[in-house]
Amino acid sequence: MDSTFYDVIIIGAGAAGMMCAIEAGKRGRSVLLIEHCEKVGKKILISGGGRCNFTNKNVSSENFLSDNSHFCKSALSRFTPENFISLIEKHKISFHEKKLGQLFCDGSSRQIVEMLENECKDVGVKILINYKIEKVIKNENFEVQTPRENFNSASLVIATGGISIPKMGATDFGYKIAKQFNIKLTEIYPALVPFTFSNELKKIFGELSGISVDSVVSCNGISFRENILFTHKGLSGPAILQISSYWKSGDSIFLNLLPDVNLFELLKENSNSKIELVNFLSTYFSKRFAQIFCGKYFQSKPLINFSEKEFKLISEKIHGWEITPSGTEGYDKAEVTAGGVNTDELSSKTMESKKVKGLYFTGEVVDVTGWLGGYNFQWAWASGFAAGQFV
Repeated sequence: MDSTFYDVIIIGAGAAGMMCAIEAGKRGRSVLLIEHCEKVGKKILISGGGRCNFTNKNVSSENFLSDNSHFCKSALSRFTPENFISLIEKHKISFHEKKLGQLFCDGSSRQIVEMLENECKDVGVKILINYKIEKVIKNENFEVQTPRENFNSASLVIATGGISIPKMGATDFGYKIAKQFNIKLTEIYPALVPFTFSNELKKIFGELSGISVDSVVSCNGISFRENILFTHKGLSGPAILQISSYWKSGDSIFLNLLPDVNLFELLKENSNSKIELVNFLSTYFSKRFAQIFCGKYFQSKPLINFSEKEFKLISEKIHGWEITPSGTEGYDKAEVTAGGVNTDELSSKTMESKKVKGLYFTGEVVDVTGWLGGYNFQWAWASGFAAGQFV
């Protein structure tokens, strides 16, 4: 089978792959972008509730997890949120800041995908969709074999993402390529993912499904303050998704369910009141939450009948509710895959493999994982941009 030659082949037409293709195309490189799904940018389309939380105004290396916390700094400094905002504005896409620096499209995430497709088209990038790759071979150049035809290139970029949300087409292709070329991987695990309760807690707190509580959630010295959301299976919501990236099996998480209130002092101030504990707590939580929580941990009686020691125990439980999740909802519900291609194997400037000349890895497949809130997209844009300058 004859092979068509390109300067650069990029496997994976998501955020990192498309950004890399655009930048390589701007340099006059001939670029082939191959996607195994039926359309490009599928994860972009579903992100941010369909409005794409495309970046965050407050990006720093501290917003990312990696075995090497310094690795992401080079790429992030060379392609900033302001650079992506300039691209958005060039295409007249209106956007807004939601909270904590998170930027969303006013319209649809489809606008972001169309912008990237148009940018690719403007610099002559060829995009193939629905192309399954059978094999990658490296001789003098790279050969990418598909059932329909083969392609050769001097540079090969792996931008295939992680294995989260397999129903969207996620696969372990990128990790397989790394292993094929003896490139080390760090441990991979689902991140930004809901927790599951033990069967006992599920029976009790599953009844609270749909109720959210503003909380500070802590684990392993890291804390996040946002809402938690009770589900039929356990806990979700922004604060839970954030802390899940720092959680390992068997770890406890600690939840301060009333971060702005000193409950102990409040209870003492009301110690002569005949109000029932459940009704008192219902001024701060939903009635259902107060009933279920008290039913599990406290006897509800008039405050006047509690001792100061009991008030202390109640406040300690509310301000430091300790849970050991039974697990997470796994890759099906994880927004990202943490871990991946070991950053020691790559140049932080170019994203090129130190072992295999011409082989690059960008985006989620690399061991750099951002917080919830647009950080993972910024890493995709920045790492794709970095590789695009050198492929």
